[in-house]
Amino acid sequence: MANFKVKEIKGVIPAVLAVFNKDEEIDEEGTRLYIDYLLEQGVDGLYLTGSTGEAFLMDLTERKRYVEIVIDEVRKRVPVIVHIGDIGTKKSIKLAKHAYETGADAISSVPPFYWQFREENIFNYYFDIANSVPIPLIVYNIALAGILRLNIIKKISTIENVKGIKYTATTHDQISTIKDQIGQNFLIYSGCDEMAASGLINGADGIIGSFLSLMPELFITIYNAIQNNDLETAKAKQKDAIRIIEYSLHFDYFSVIRLGLKWMGIPGGYSRKPFKNYEGEEEKKIKKGFLDLKEKYQIEEVKFLDSL
Repeated sequence: MANFKVKEIKGVIPAVLAVFNKDEEIDEEGTRLYIDYLLEQGVDGLYLTGSTGEAFLMDLTERKRYVEIVIDEVRKRVPVIVHIGDIGTKKSIKLAKHAYETGADAISSVPPFYWQFREENIFNYYFDIANSVPIPLIVYNIALAGILRLNIIKKISTIENVKGIKYTATTHDQISTIKDQIGQNFLIYSGCDEMAASGLINGADGIIGSFLSLMPELFITIYNAIQNNDLETAKAKQKDAIRIIEYSLHFDYFSVIRLGLKWMGIPGGYSRKPFKNYEGEEEKKIKKGFLDLKEKYQIEEVKFLDSL
């Protein structure tokens, strides 16, 4: 059963990695240590089994097991959103029911993808999932699965149990428009880490993203600065985030995030193939790149950089 009301699910919410061992199996002990680290940093919630969590590289049994481990470790300390999206409605409903029964506070889903479904199909997909469980559904708008246009977002928002959207797009003017046309109670989570400050300025209720898992302290500073109208601090810290992210994107960035966690002594695990994992000379090269970046731009108060 849910422990938090949807209106309480705001703030800095890392998109959680799936921690695998070198044999690509779920590392339960590593997962628990990683989750505890994030909670110790003061994050406001967790987003599980999404793109960052390599959900589509796991089967349904593995996705369910990962959710069980994390929710058990969280112990009701923060809200948990479980991404249950898949191409098929039947599979997504199975995951939604499991998330609800395990104790998730909300579910989320990308639209069905690959076959370029019509808007009627997408609406029906969300309608069926939203009506399969009593916890809130957060729509997931991301280019990887197909960006939803404003008119279909508005239509989906009329489904009783749809309470918000994870908006992973750079068209942040639409965040304000969605709030105006759907209502202030319709929650919006900005999902573009490079534009976290922009999303919040335009009315987002929180931020969800991959790099919040690596450097939650940086994004917490950005979030708090926006809440306190300290735009100078938000701007400076957002620039630091952009520089770090831009460098990371030269590689398989999930694996770079894992390296950053490892350098701090936090289990980040391994990515599943076909993603690449970096070791040996490649790892040394990546580390040197971060050291150069830190020195060039005088980046401060980012823990994984300070650990180098």
